[in-house]
Amino acid sequence: MTLLDALVYAGTVTFAVSGALQGVAKRFDLVGVLVLAGVTAVGGGSVRDLVSGTIPPPALLNEPLLWAIFVAGVVVFFSHRWIPEGRALYAFDTVSLAIFAALGAERGLEVGFGFWGTVFAGVVSGVGGGVIRDLLSGDVPGILYRSGDLYASAAAVGAVVVFVTHATDPGLAIVAGVVVTVVMRVGSRLADLQLPVPRT
Repeated sequence: MTLLDALVYAGTVTFAVSGALQGVAKRFDLVGVLVLAGVTAVGGGSVRDLVSGTIPPPALLNEPLLWAIFVAGVVVFFSHRWIPEGRALYAFDTVSLAIFAALGAERGLEVGFGFWGTVFAGVVSGVGGGVIRDLLSGDVPGILYRSGDLYASAAAVGAVVVFVTHATDPGLAIVAGVVVTVVMRVGSRLADLQLPVPRT
């Protein structure tokens, strides 16, 4: 398994866990939790693949990956009592955001996107699953309002790092993008950094 494969599995499973945790917090039944786990795990990457012309999305053809999503959802459903939901959801969501933002930027570069196309691919890949998760669970997507930390902005900066460093070492560029996104999101939460909103 290559570094890229490992990151795909890690990001997909962590997003599945975050989706399942959201379903549990909303008191969904088993099917609802599994659906939320699935769309969170593959939603952003699938939108990215459609934008970049990769049809059908590779994740939907990867049976072991889909089974991993299913198992993650089932495990969360039956063991959620022992998981600190708030902190766990944030941690899994942050790791997933970082991994998929970097992988999305990498996919954009593979198909020949320029700077803005690469950043867009990274952001869509990173936040898409979370947006779908929030909409299905009845919440306003966190990227649309002040939520106490940077989310899409952190994914965008991670994608920029991948774009800038990719020519030197693609593998290192992905790792750097992941690290920068995690540091930005966690750091902004600790420092209570938020984007401005219109004055009323």
